[in-house]
Amino acid sequence: MYQIDSYIKEFEAEVIHVEGNKVVLNKTAFHPRSGGVANDTGFLISDNKRFRVVNVTIDKVNQVIIHYLKSESHNIRKGNIVKGIIDWSRRYMLMRLHTAAHIIAAIMYRDYNAVITGGNVYPEYAYDDYSLEIFDRKIFEDVIIKANEIVKRNLEIKIYWLEREKALKIPGIVKLASRMPPEIRTLRIVEIPDVDIQADGGPHVRNTKEIGEIVLLKVQNKGKKRKRMYYTVR
Repeated sequence: MYQIDSYIKEFEAEVIHVEGNKVVLNKTAFHPRSGGVANDTGFLISDNKRFRVVNVTIDKVNQVIIHYLKSESHNIRKGNIVKGIIDWSRRYMLMRLHTAAHIIAAIMYRDYNAVITGGNVYPEYAYDDYSLEIFDRKIFEDVIIKANEIVKRNLEIKIYWLEREKALKIPGIVKLASRMPPEIRTLRIVEIPDVDIQADGGPHVRNTKEIGEIVLLKVQNKGKKRKRMYYTVR
């Protein structure tokens, strides 16, 4: 559900598997940790009792999303209908930072022919490693200035699906070094018109104006072709 609409804050779903503190639902709006973006947290409500969701992951073998509760619960059983509530302040910050990351990556790719070699998006900040040969703080300062100019253009973010073969023909559709999208027939595309287009599975804001201001925190030289920048939004 989070791939279709990142703004879903509450939902109802059926429990299809329970094992200890692990719960699997037939559908979910909880975003698992994936693509470097931190997972959602929140609550599952069953029989008017709230159970804290502290982690969400993807079981790639069984192709399901696992919700980890703070403690084991005997109140949630297979077949139950539960209500899911997303920790919205955490989710929205992840959305703002994730969209900002796409804008920054697009500028790095366009102006410096640099791709991402690593990175993470957390609720408080994000960092990315870029395949730059030289280490110069001015490069990152320049990119942040250009990124904020794009943010102020109030661009609508488009999300849609394309057949894999067609999607991979688009220049720059993958901006992660040595990382291709999973072997699936259709890819989820996130497009910021005239700025960026990427295959991506994570949550994003609907308009660049929601990002606010991107703020450079610090830069580090992590080695050859691995120049790191930390940033946040406010």
